Amino acid sequence: MKAKKANPLHVTLEMIKIEHTVFALPFAFLGAILAYRGLPPLPVWGWILLAMVGARSAAMAFNRLVDASIDTQNPRTRERALPRGLVTQGYVIGFTVISVGVFLLAAFMLNRLSFILAFPALVVILGYSFTKRFTSLSHLLLGLSLSIAPAGGWIAVTGTFSPLIFILSAVVVTWVAGFDVIYACQDYKFDSHFGLYSIPVKFGIEKALRISFYLHLATVAGLAVMVWAFQLSWFSGVGIVFLAAILAYEHHLIPPDNLARVNLAFFTINGIFSIMLFLLVLCDLLIITPAWSHT
Repeated sequence: MKAKKANPLHVTLEMIKIEHTVFALPFAFLGAILAYRGLPPLPVWGWILLAMVGARSAAMAFNRLVDASIDTQNPRTRERALPRGLVTQGYVIGFTVISVGVFLLAAFMLNRLSFILAFPALVVILGYSFTKRFTSLSHLLLGLSLSIAPAGGWIAVTGTFSPLIFILSAVVVTWVAGFDVIYACQDYKFDSHFGLYSIPVKFGIEKALRISFYLHLATVAGLAVMVWAFQLSWFSGVGIVFLAAILAYEHHLIPPDNLARVNLAFFTINGIFSIMLFLLVLCDLLIITPAWSHT
């Protein structure tokens, strides 16, 4: 009996983990709505979406290329498309180039500054893939690459840069680094054996989880500063308490001696966190703050 041929679209979407777009996309939209103090025009919204899909697809595909030899040896990743031969190296290179083109096109259609800054942004988001070969700070550099999303959303709307957006970008850096440290605990033994760098490898799993907790404390502090700096209302302030509880629950799920629920903590909890934050600020800007300012 012939084996069923893999669906190319399904394989590609699985390769780039399209569902993980939920981590960065809400922050790009968050930067946009904070800049506009509401919902930007639909064309701007569409180009931001296309830019994010292009940038993230390029970053993930490039990461698969760079890590192909590592993924083949790691029991957790050897079932990925490239190690299994479901896609060729040439296909992934072509997909990366097309994704970069989509990102640059979307940036060009937004405004001049978006297009100019798209090139250094690509250096950061593609360059991250090499970092675990030489630094334990790779988690923070992943956070830096995703922190471009809110800044990009802001610039897409305004065509200018504001220091204010550094606050939201800092929130993304600490949030992403915190959950990436948790995720890296799964590969502690493999990374140690193959000489790869990570906070779990450097400090051990127990200390790494503690560092992750402190990073998420910084995330909550950054959110509080964001509410003040962007002149949001009490509604967002109360919402931060619930977001802090979500992060606390994430850490509750992962004791140092049992990493079985890492995927639940990594994807589900953080997906809920990013979407809730976006919806919280959107409701505040559209409903609560206007009403509050007229009382």
